[in-house]
Amino acid sequence: MRGITRRGFATATLGAASWLLGAGAGVGHGAPARRSMRGMWLATVANLDWPSRPGLDRATQQRELADLLDTAVERRLNTVFFQARPTADALWPSRYEPWAQYLTGVQGRDPGWDPLDFVVREAHRRDLALHAWFNPYRVANHTDPARLAAGHPARRHPDWVVRYGGKLYYNPGLPEVRRFVQDAMLDAVRRYPLDGVHFDDYFYPYPVAGQAFHDDAAFERYGGDFAGRGDWRRDNIDRLIREMREGIAGSGHRVPFGISPFGVWRNSSTDPRGSRTEAGVQAYDDLYADTRRWVREGWIDAIVPQVYWPLGFAAADYAELVPWWARTVAGTEVELHIGEALYKAGRDAQPDAWQDPAELSEHLAFARRHPEVGGHVYFSAKDVAKDPLGALARVVEDHYGGAARR
Repeated sequence: MRGITRRGFATATLGAASWLLGAGAGVGHGAPARRSMRGMWLATVANLDWPSRPGLDRATQQRELADLLDTAVERRLNTVFFQARPTADALWPSRYEPWAQYLTGVQGRDPGWDPLDFVVREAHRRDLALHAWFNPYRVANHTDPARLAAGHPARRHPDWVVRYGGKLYYNPGLPEVRRFVQDAMLDAVRRYPLDGVHFDDYFYPYPVAGQAFHDDAAFERYGGDFAGRGDWRRDNIDRLIREMREGIAGSGHRVPFGISPFGVWRNSSTDPRGSRTEAGVQAYDDLYADTRRWVREGWIDAIVPQVYWPLGFAAADYAELVPWWARTVAGTEVELHIGEALYKAGRDAQPDAWQDPAELSEHLAFARRHPEVGGHVYFSAKDVAKDPLGALARVVEDHYGGAARR
């Protein structure tokens, strides 16, 4: 079952329709005008952006969240990607998973309010689109299941869980896991007036030297039809993407489905269809995420590659990757927005380019040469607020001349 086409969104809700066309188009009698996506990721895992620390009272948490939305408006952004399911838990009263520990400091403890409901309402009141950002398979940033909330699905089903790299993950090779994580995410899709559904770049975990992801039993049971484990793992993630799209389409809510993958699909030295890069990680080979296929098959509505390198960077040049992704979406109905590493601006450990407050502005100027690029998304909300180098202020001055509606 195919999802909603670009033309289909012209009659959908304002938030969903406007976002697919670049976040800010209205719905009228003719074709909507294209607007630029101007987004920010608002991360809740490990209290990265919000809340500032666990255990704050409700009023303080709400004020902090409202302040971040106000900052988005001040920066003339129009879309917020809110991390609603960071570690197999929830920032809404989920029917499937416990409350996230980042609210109260204790996983499973009810904070006494519904952050997802609040952020959707407050975003819409400010004319911001709100996309729920989910992480499908990460369970915990530690390896001790006993630290999970009592009754946590990972404790009830220890056979679902793999320890790897100092963390716990659900095993993507188990069909029952794939069904469960979809049900957990679709619970929010069905219950809230979201403007989109969003995955980040975590599928199979990033490789850790000297460690193996122990899925032998699952591969032995389900991988017999595949030439190798890599093909089987990619098929597991392909199934997640296809089935999630179908689940969204059947939810009764016409919302687009977007994914923000690692910026390199494959290096051209590995595959002639790949980018002229020398990245140490390749999404296809290391995360088992065939992001190019998802675009070409039309399984997603938008792709937001994390092109987190500067112009002229030898191993992964922004000026190589943006045209590569533009060619990848060309001829499809998939929107392309570029993920921007605002968090690197001014960091001492980064290449010299990140010390230049004009670097990000130059990214937007370069991307404008490619009509397939529909906008940009910035990581992350605290950097949008602090902007220590003034890089985003420069972007706003150079490129965001007016307020942007969702």
